[in-house]
Amino acid sequence: MQDNAGMSVLRFGTADVPVIEKNPHGRSPFLLTCDHYGRAIPPQLDNLGVEASELERHIAWDIGIAGVAEQLSAALDAHLVAQRYSRLVIDCNRPPRAASSIPLVSEATFIPGNQGLTQDQAAERRRLIFDPYHQRIGEVIDARIAAGVATVLVSLHSFTPSYAGIARPWHIGTLYHRDTVLPPLLLRALREDAELVVGDNEPYGVDDDTDYTIPVHGEQRGLINSGIEIRQDLIEAAPGQQQWAERLARAFTAIEAALHARGLVG
Repeated sequence: MQDNAGMSVLRFGTADVPVIEKNPHGRSPFLLTCDHYGRAIPPQLDNLGVEASELERHIAWDIGIAGVAEQLSAALDAHLVAQRYSRLVIDCNRPPRAASSIPLVSEATFIPGNQGLTQDQAAERRRLIFDPYHQRIGEVIDARIAAGVATVLVSLHSFTPSYAGIARPWHIGTLYHRDTVLPPLLLRALREDAELVVGDNEPYGVDDDTDYTIPVHGEQRGLINSGIEIRQDLIEAAPGQQQWAERLARAFTAIEAALHARGLVG
């Protein structure tokens, strides 16, 4: 890995673009985003000096959510926009001004390749990874609005079964801030399954200072929106990913009907 005091090191080929899209012509009103879908690290960064085993953990990506997102996209006929690169390179759900945007330490793991970055190096990661991803989401929303297509933003994530030694009981949770339309519908739909423990803004909420996708693309654009967090032990393997994609597809199909009845989607 080149010394952080040196010149810019990131050079991407066309196959390495940060944005992954599935079902771009999907007709669903739901636009799916996945900020922590991938865990790629540009080879020039030499895995940021982190052991390979650490890059399989939650610190690098949202375990299991890629499979759920792809299957949900197919089931709903919904456009999915996802991020290829690891949150350790730059976190695409953090404002660039936030300290956690390019983490020096993630949970208890020291990230050598993020130490002592110059302003230019940090700006380069934003220009090559963060900006294209969010520009693409913005372009998709612009195109849908111009075409008169209703857009409901759903940001997909997963969370660890425990944190700081404390078990998390929720199977799934909603994440929201100002939207009052989708979160109640989503909570109601999920809680129809009495076996599920459903978190209301648990294990996380949404905040302008610590989140980006929902505040910027959802709230600032005036879109109906919510985030979803699924516990990782439930979706780390393919059968769980399929089960949760099917469960969410049923929930969102019912929600679409409710939104249509209210005249909120066509």
